Amino acid sequence: MNSSKLVAALIGGAAALVVNTALARDEMVRFPIAEAISAPEAIAKLNPSIKFFFGDSQPPAVERSFGVFTSNKKTNAFGKSDKIACDWAFLSAMLSFQDRALQTGGDAVINVKSYYKRNTVSSTTEYECGAGSIMAGVTFQGEVVKLKK
Repeated sequence: MNSSKLVAALIGGAAALVVNTALARDEMVRFPIAEAISAPEAIAKLNPSIKFFFGDSQPPAVERSFGVFTSNKKTNAFGKSDKIACDWAFLSAMLSFQDRALQTGGDAVINVKSYYKRNTVSSTTEYECGAGSIMAGVTFQGEVVKLKK
């Protein structure tokens, strides 16, 4: 291979590496829980008989615990704002918790915390999301319980 072809190949390889690095964006962002849970899609899909308590907010007395579970949900973020993609992943995670509660006989998920890439963020007002150019994702941990009536 002559030197000009070698230089062109090296430049092309470096350019491909730069493009791949730019596409691999994985930024940690936070958005309001209240906005995500009150979005029209969330209101339409979430069962109002299942309650969610984020961070250290105090739920009513617990009758029975069914355990701590993790919900890890991703969504396509291509062409979407970080907020839209992250709120969609948020809703998917809440639906997963809702299904778990309904399967086990629970009626609430308490101590819900962001747990993206095993980084715990406990907040009553915000959730954490990993936002990328192609994918966005949330991971939550929460305890499924039956509340005392």
